[in-house]
Amino acid sequence: MFGRGTRRSDNSKYYEVLGVPKNSSQDELKKAYRKAAIKNHPDKGGDPEKFKELGQAYEVLSDPEKREVYDQYGEDALKEGMGGGGGGHNPFDIFESFFGGGFGGAFGGAFGGGSSFRGSRKKQGADVVHTLRVSLEDLYNGTTKKLSLSRNIFCPKCKGKGSKSGASGRCYGCQGTGMRVTTRQIAPGMIQQMQHVCSECRGSGELINERDRCPQCKGNKITQEKKVLEVNVEKGMLHGQKIVFNGEADEAPDTITGNVIFVLQQKSHLKFRRKSDDLYVEHNLSLTEALCGFQFVLTHLDGRQLQIKANPGEVIKPDQYKAINDEGMPHYGRPFIKGRLYIHFNVEFPESGFLSPEKCHTLEAILPPRLGKRSSDMELDKCEETTMHDINMEEEMRRKEQRRRQEAYDTDDDDDEPNLRRVNCNQQ
Repeated sequence: MFGRGTRRSDNSKYYEVLGVPKNSSQDELKKAYRKAAIKNHPDKGGDPEKFKELGQAYEVLSDPEKREVYDQYGEDALKEGMGGGGGGHNPFDIFESFFGGGFGGAFGGAFGGGSSFRGSRKKQGADVVHTLRVSLEDLYNGTTKKLSLSRNIFCPKCKGKGSKSGASGRCYGCQGTGMRVTTRQIAPGMIQQMQHVCSECRGSGELINERDRCPQCKGNKITQEKKVLEVNVEKGMLHGQKIVFNGEADEAPDTITGNVIFVLQQKSHLKFRRKSDDLYVEHNLSLTEALCGFQFVLTHLDGRQLQIKANPGEVIKPDQYKAINDEGMPHYGRPFIKGRLYIHFNVEFPESGFLSPEKCHTLEAILPPRLGKRSSDMELDKCEETTMHDINMEEEMRRKEQRRRQEAYDTDDDDDEPNLRRVNCNQQ
């Protein structure tokens, strides 16, 4: 199975450690390991070395592929990378995966320093975050978007083990830690230590026999797959809200798979503006419409046609708001409850010269009376006549600011001149 030159070694030790015969079933192995592991658990006052041997024996014999290699070629074949179980596994991890956790707190350093022993604990994988741009129509009506993503998964051929037989051996370059420490002298009596990823195992802490590498993943344990995720954007969701797919990020050995997270980014809309559960829209009216009534059709985000109108005699003032109930955004989680639709009216006045003096007199007779008292001819004779000019207020303020800065600059120059004259006199 593994070549003619493979030498046989002891293939009975693991059975003796568990106290079972070689023809034991998996159920018998489980019962034997359970009884012995509880008895020898360090947290219960048991022998740490015995507990370690039990975990190593059960880890090999409970795996049919590793057990077959062990039965045929013995323990040395596993250490050479032909079947795994060569001592690089954490006995607490094996015990907790078997019993569901609850032990192993106080004796983390019982097997060679603690930190490297606990290093095989699974770490939390990184989440993958994507921005999903959605329109205001999507958030109003709800939608489903299908997105194709590439991610790393455990190789389906070797099931993430990296080898054809499922075997791996501990890297002797880093002693299974995945990291190597080098030292250099930077000054007399001063030594600098540097930690870097092991170049032999590339940080995995284990080596796979070249002949035993999985042909599909080349021993990397992972391959890439393309997966289509259906992202359900619900009615009323907000800008910046997250949609989470648990455990759909990249898979990696000894790592809890992270999540894929989509963050909604609302695109700007040409007509509507959203604020929480309310919608805002701008509408321009002529002076005639503002005074004599109007009607227009507003196409809503779901395609419905809304008739907006004001009856004759209902005056709309410049910068005035009107509200329509239950025509705003759906409330997230309760889409049948909606906010308000606010309409902001801008009244456009006609240009100067639009009305002749005769029409002005006619219009004045219709409109409300002027504000304040009318001045008499005698009072007007005592007044000075003025002329008003059209201006752009923004341009006016910008011009004044530039003039203020120029005056401040000129003042600084005037303050410096006496000092310059004084210096010149001293030099003469």
